[in-house]
Amino acid sequence: MRFASLVLVAAALLASPAAAQTGGNAISATTPSRTISLTISLGTATPGGGFPLYGNAFAQAMNAADPSLAIAPRNTKGSNENIPLLEKGELDLALVAGEPAYEAFAGIGRAPVRLKILTAIYSNPGMFVVRADSPYRTIRDLVGQPVAFGAKGSGLPILARYVLDGLGLKQDEDFKAIYLDRAGDGPAMVEDGRVAALWGAGIGWPGFAAVASSASGARFIAPSAEEITRIRAKHTFLKPLLVPAGSYPKQSEPIASLGSWSFVLTREDLPDDVAYRLAKTLHGVEATFCKQLAQACETTASNTVAAAPRPELIHPGVMKYFREIGVVK
Repeated sequence: MRFASLVLVAAALLASPAAAQTGGNAISATTPSRTISLTISLGTATPGGGFPLYGNAFAQAMNAADPSLAIAPRNTKGSNENIPLLEKGELDLALVAGEPAYEAFAGIGRAPVRLKILTAIYSNPGMFVVRADSPYRTIRDLVGQPVAFGAKGSGLPILARYVLDGLGLKQDEDFKAIYLDRAGDGPAMVEDGRVAALWGAGIGWPGFAAVASSASGARFIAPSAEEITRIRAKHTFLKPLLVPAGSYPKQSEPIASLGSWSFVLTREDLPDDVAYRLAKTLHGVEATFCKQLAQACETTASNTVAAAPRPELIHPGVMKYFREIGVVK
């Protein structure tokens, strides 16, 4: 209840004319429970997916650690909407999947963005999930079948496109590709047979957890070792990643796959002192955040430095804090 009330307070502040004009800069306001000196908007994605789950937990952990801070999560269409919203200054922070971030920073299909990294959040090993009683056991088995590739505007279809392209397959031609309005719709479609498989990524991803917990159970399909080699030969930015055993119900063995890291990105003009404060607060709650949400165990200062495509993409305010704690020199 405490978290819900904080989000309502923050949302009300963000709806004010002052917030709209400043893009979510620091706003002072007094509530019966606490004084808020900094309100931050955070874009996530459609309900039922991993980003809203993570974003709500992120806001809860950060707000609890800094009583004068109000981070307000906001559902969006996902990574592909979050990037332009950050560029327009309509969001302060947003969750962005690795592949859209890679394309945006590299200027693939658009001008390079000038956004910055606040933190790496978690790795995204991509794979398919099917019903445990289905006949499908390899990616090739799914060719020609209806497959849900994730929500429209999210990063999941982009990751799938790169993985499949590395195998000489086309997402919209070799499969009956379905793109969801809500990420949370996918598991039921697997369960009732409307799709043969659901594509997703990450450890503790809600869609995978839902299928694995269903009456039918789940089987996961990831690229084989030979397929991983082929994919990486064409798309070198994708990294080998491992889904540890026990990440999902009845998953007794680790699953090797590949993918990239998702990030919390900031608008270009987020003040250095604000980014520094956020980085310091986040570093202080790493252990607590990990206990709160399994995916958050990868949200660390050291992982941020390792996952950033280039050091200069990390926000200067964050880098200042990282130098102080010795994560970078």
